[in-house]
Amino acid sequence: MRRDPRVCLQDMREAAGRIQVFTAGKTLKHYSRDPLLRSAVERQFEILGEAVTRLSKIKKELAGQIPNHRRIIGFRNQLIHGYDTIKDAIVWDIVKKDLPVLMQEIENLLASLSKPK
Repeated sequence: MRRDPRVCLQDMREAAGRIQVFTAGKTLKHYSRDPLLRSAVERQFEILGEAVTRLSKIKKELAGQIPNHRRIIGFRNQLIHGYDTIKDAIVWDIVKKDLPVLMQEIENLLASLSKPK
């Protein structure tokens, strides 16, 4: 049985929401100095990227409606395979600038999907 694409979108929403909770009230300096925070944020980005990957396999056209979906997957791959090349400032920039936009896109896609019959 094929997985419901809404599950992937919900996984994305949860991971992105956790990142926002983890980083609320924090600065780049906090992020850079806190290995636990960095690990938590990076793990949620990995989950988010994996959910986008799965969505693209389940319903490619839906994944294509997420701007930068390929970059999200690429970022996940970099976190996992190129962990030693990750720059804190880049991650922080994504958290503060791109994540809120992505959250809105996810909400819009979830709202547009009808309930299963």
